[in-house]
Amino acid sequence: MVNFGIVGFGLHAVKRLMPGFDLSKNCRVTALTRREAAAAAQSAKEYNIPNAFTSVEDLCRCPEVDAVLVTTPNSCHLDEVLTAIQCGKPVLCEKPLGMNAAECKQMVKAARNANVLFGVAHVFRFASTVVHLRERVAAGDIGAPVMARSEFTFMVGHTHPRKWMSNRSIAGGGPIADVGVHCIDTLRYILNDEVVRVSASAVSDALSGDVEASGILTLEFSRGTLASALVSFRTDYRTPLEIVGDQGVFRAEAALNVEQPIKLELTRGGSLVKAETFSNNLAYALQVDEFAAAMEGKARFRAPGEEGWQNQEILDAAYRSITNGKTEAVPQVLGKK
Repeated sequence: MVNFGIVGFGLHAVKRLMPGFDLSKNCRVTALTRREAAAAAQSAKEYNIPNAFTSVEDLCRCPEVDAVLVTTPNSCHLDEVLTAIQCGKPVLCEKPLGMNAAECKQMVKAARNANVLFGVAHVFRFASTVVHLRERVAAGDIGAPVMARSEFTFMVGHTHPRKWMSNRSIAGGGPIADVGVHCIDTLRYILNDEVVRVSASAVSDALSGDVEASGILTLEFSRGTLASALVSFRTDYRTPLEIVGDQGVFRAEAALNVEQPIKLELTRGGSLVKAETFSNNLAYALQVDEFAAAMEGKARFRAPGEEGWQNQEILDAAYRSITNGKTEAVPQVLGKK
């Protein structure tokens, strides 16, 4: 059994991570951090977690912690990942990996130099819908991918508990950074291809602070597929996904969710060929179990830190495009496996 310490035990840990650990086969949570000692102790008691800290270093040096899972706001990731690496602990960090590509590069290089396992929590790489689409696109079910579309929207207002999401100095960006990175990574993973150019535009409103409220990205892949990613903090939860090939189309209306069944349709010539129903409810469990297996030398973790760095290069290019109105080239990260 691999023991995880969760750095930043907040809403995400309660809503997503702990249910995932409950479903995992080889992982458990043995420590957590929160900023206030009383809150840390309360969470530890509520979830039967034996160790509670306010210090990230104290958690990383705890002998009952084998691996560290960083779930704090984005601006904290760099220091906390580096602390875990310095303590020799394998570390899995939430997305987006950093505030910019330079931070991601620093994390990856530190992990390489210390020979420490480092992953990014791109959980939808472990979702049944995404894994199935990757396999079927590779098998040629829709021919050559011509176009693709991924959308991710949900409502963020004054009452949302993560108030830092509208503060660029903490979040790094709005929905483009927060969920646009899911769209980007999902498309990269399904198509097994790299984004070489990106153009983007965004709008702000009275609620969005100094980040965008909604945005759209156009992604050009190296093998010629054109894709769009539409994101917003101003509509209901929506995650439609579509992959259009020269011989067919895959489509799902709620592809990127872990709570509801997903109906995936394959059509050719405008006619339904096949409809299948999937569940992504094990995605968070599969993510930590594979990370644990990689620690034990039994598997390769499918989302190494380099993948988070590559996604950040795309995000950085998108924000440059919003500023200058130009299509931006995307630097390619070397050493991706």
